[in-house]
Amino acid sequence: MTGELNPTRAFWLGHLYCASALNMPLSDYAASQGVSLTDLLAWEIRLGVQGLPVPPRCRPARFVEVVT
Repeated sequence: MTGELNPTRAFWLGHLYCASALNMPLSDYAASQGVSLTDLLAWEIRLGVQGLPVPPRCRPARFVEVVT
């Protein structure tokens, strides 16, 4: 059953693609959509292991250059 898209997988994959398209960190996206960040992260890993294409995650810069 690896790689087959069922309704549950489609639900989580849709959330991952939406977060990626909006260029939002998963934590912000999860809070705005009322879904669990833990579930979203778990499904990101699970879908990748199952061979489904997982979109790239938004990773904002952690450090900002300070110009003086």
